[in-house]
Order: sequence, then structure tokens, then C-alpha cells
Amino acid sequence: MLNACVLIKVVPTKAESILSKVKAIKGVRKAYFTYGRFDIASFIEVEDYKSIREITEEINAIDGVRSTETLVEA
Repeated sequence: MLNACVLIKVVPTKAESILSKVKAIKGVRKAYFTYGRFDIASFIEVEDYKSIREITEEINAIDGVRSTETLVEA
């Protein structure tokens, strides 16, 4: 199993909706609001790197997501 943290910058007026959509993605263990450079931190657990890429692509496709940064656990 691979674990990763996906940090997400969002359009402030869409934050609640984005958080709900991120939480509904298969493989996302938890997600919550943060303060600072990023607005949402999500933690994922998947089988392989391909799955990490697919989840980050799905998150980036959500309307209102400005950018993401993915940190894979070593």
C-alpha cells in the first residue's frame, strides 16, 4: 500500500463543495480544511503510483480547484 498527502488550493467560495467531492473519491481516507498556503489536506491510501496519479487527476478536475501538491510517503 502507498500513502500520500494531496494538498489542495481552492477558490474560497467553492471550498465546502470541493471538500465534499474530495471526501467521496475512492482511496481518500480523510480530508479537511487547513490554513496557510493550502486550503485542504487530503490523505490517500492506494495500491500503486498509477492510482495516485488517477486520484490527483480527479481532484484537479473538480471545478474550483486551483492547484495541488502531492507528497508520497517514502
